[in-house]
Amino acid sequence: MKLLGEYEPEKLQTLFSAYIKKGVEAESIEEMYKKVHAAIRAEPNHKKTEKPATKEHKRYDLKKLTYEERKNKLIERVKALNGASGDW
Repeated sequence: MKLLGEYEPEKLQTLFSAYIKKGVEAESIEEMYKKVHAAIRAEPNHKKTEKPATKEHKRYDLKKLTYEERKNKLIERVKALNGASGDW
């Protein structure tokens, strides 16, 4: 992190933006990881967190139809074509 800051500060901003926002410096990263590992060893069981419900996404791909649904759809199209051809 130190070397990257000296030679490519723009890349440092993109790669370590979350650390920079939280105020973590290059010197304190090792200490932070030691604290995290100690906390994990003290309580190794995973605790589930409450997440907000996901919103409904638009579905752009078509729903797969069963054989009977495809067959009925084809019959309807053929009937529509036959009805349209009678008007000529």
